[in-house]
Amino acid sequence: MNDRRTIVFFPEGAFGPTNNCVGIGDVLRARGHRVVFIVEESFAGRLEAQGFEERLMRLGPPPEVPEIPGQFWIDFIRDTAPVFRKPTIEQLGEFIAPTWLALCDGARYVEPRLQEIFGELRPDAIVEDNVVGFAAVVTAGRPWARIVSCNPAEVKDLAIPPFSSGYPTSDRSGWPAFLDEVARTHGEMWSAFDAFVRESGAPGLANGPLGPEFIHESPFLNMLLYPEEADYARTTPLGPTWHRLGSCVRATDETWQVPASLAAGAGGRDGALIYLSLGSLGSADVGLMQRLVDILGRTRHRVVVSKGPLADQLELSDNMTGEAFLPQPAIIPQVDLVITHGGNNTVTESFHHGKPMVVLPLFWDQVDNAQRLDETGFGVRLAAYEADAAQLTGAIDRLLGDRALAARLGALSARLQADPGTVRAASLIERLARTGEPISA
Repeated sequence: MNDRRTIVFFPEGAFGPTNNCVGIGDVLRARGHRVVFIVEESFAGRLEAQGFEERLMRLGPPPEVPEIPGQFWIDFIRDTAPVFRKPTIEQLGEFIAPTWLALCDGARYVEPRLQEIFGELRPDAIVEDNVVGFAAVVTAGRPWARIVSCNPAEVKDLAIPPFSSGYPTSDRSGWPAFLDEVARTHGEMWSAFDAFVRESGAPGLANGPLGPEFIHESPFLNMLLYPEEADYARTTPLGPTWHRLGSCVRATDETWQVPASLAAGAGGRDGALIYLSLGSLGSADVGLMQRLVDILGRTRHRVVVSKGPLADQLELSDNMTGEAFLPQPAIIPQVDLVITHGGNNTVTESFHHGKPMVVLPLFWDQVDNAQRLDETGFGVRLAAYEADAAQLTGAIDRLLGDRALAARLGALSARLQADPGTVRAASLIERLARTGEPISA
């Protein structure tokens, strides 16, 4: 009996969600299943080169002139960076709501193409990792799973600070004003998107005192990508179809070796090996990156820098190495500490390998991750544009010298690696594809 199933992954068009899905897809493919990725045209060939089938789509009309790789992020950070310096409540109207609107517009635009893809493939299961819902996923008549690869605050609860606020759990004084501003800046947009979803044949979206939802919970299978040790306590437990992955680090054939110039003791340096990455967006702010590089260049530490799309404009010190893009999964296991923007992919990879983090958040769930790491003691949150040399180097020294933290992270890492999220997710999805029934804990 042929038990080969067709499983379609539909991740957000960003490296974090895509890489998480690739890790799960690798496990499913090794088990003999057909794995297909729905990807934006800008990703064309990337997944195919890794042995997967691709189906291409666009979230908007094609540009009149060819796009230069990385140009979108360069332009975006140029126009948006000033907003990242503002309090998160002010970001709601100036950045967060326009971003949601662009995502909703993309969902509208791609709806016919998604219907075409699902009609052609007739998959045994659909797996989406997006922050905005796509009606075609829900109405395809196939069992589907949702992966939440953002901070768990995306799944709302009365005991959890508002998503993208970065507010502490111990002080709720600012929560009502933030939620009022969410309602003011998001309400009309949510109503229009909810109407579109209903007109497309999908159930309506929720909107309550904790704010609007732009995506459905799956009635079949939902997966949360965050370790329990750092997660929030909830007033209302998640339902039986929710499963925790903890981390979802993909296996990689890529290797990376510490250059001889940065080997321990080289050049008389006896400091730690540090990885600096602010993601595609943060690294496109050359002023911010150069300031951090200059601070770290005056330390005894050795630094690996993910330089980003404007790599040629960044000048590294002689205690550093770096490239525009680096094989992060191969690097993090080798370093002593990670300096990150707080993207969920980097955060969970660092947890997986037991690395303390200094977090310099900019927007979205980065501020929530930064705050959660700080209040659980797994890292230190600093203001990306305001932290000075003493604050940054002081945070690094405190984390590196904390033996109790090293023991906590070591135990967490051992647990996550003993129960890989990629394998756990693949088994859940495989069950869904075979049975077509809700997968309860």
